[in-house]
Amino acid sequence: MKIVVLTGAGISAESGVPTFRDADGLWEGHRVEDVATPEGFAADPATVQRFYDDRRAALAGVAPNPAHVALAELEKTFGDDFMLVTQNIDDLHERGGSRRVVHMHGELLSALCVDCHRRSRWEGPLLGAAACIHCQYGELRPDVVWFGEMPYFMDDIFEALSGCDLFVSIGTSGAVYPAAGFVQQARAFGARTLEINLEPSEGTHFFHEARHGRAGDLVPVWVGELVRA
Repeated sequence: MKIVVLTGAGISAESGVPTFRDADGLWEGHRVEDVATPEGFAADPATVQRFYDDRRAALAGVAPNPAHVALAELEKTFGDDFMLVTQNIDDLHERGGSRRVVHMHGELLSALCVDCHRRSRWEGPLLGAAACIHCQYGELRPDVVWFGEMPYFMDDIFEALSGCDLFVSIGTSGAVYPAAGFVQQARAFGARTLEINLEPSEGTHFFHEARHGRAGDLVPVWVGELVRA
């Protein structure tokens, strides 16, 4: 059986990672346009770098939860027949034991050169950082997919969705495309679909089955059922 799992902000929120989007639509007091778009970075790079530097530093204060650990066990069981795609930019899946995580929205612990477009592992602050280690002169920015930019690895993801037997969405709102359309694509190719979310999402009606509650409670149970089947 081939499995594709998509995870979103909900799984990280249970570990204490803030979603950063307030009820009024602001990200920690900033407009989305100011800290999560190429235009915002061009207008005020220092504010953008500081915003993501704070998020990067905050990762030290959170830890994987049982849902992350259970998905790592699923990877060990199914190997190449399992793909874990995440919309999250934290490293909790890796710290939970996953080894082949597809970060479609980039990673906090990575920097992107605006000139040569190569990526570098980066754990410290980017504000005031030296030039790109690859081309020696390019400016570095957070390796995060901003609004208006194309997510990473879309060809690989679509190929996996077209050939999977089971698609599972965990902790996602079902509102942000292209990820919100993954369930429909998987179903179109004959896959069974399951949503695991704290509450019904905007796309719950697209799934064959939905389980609602905390991912840290539900995912280990589901993984146990799948492994024993």
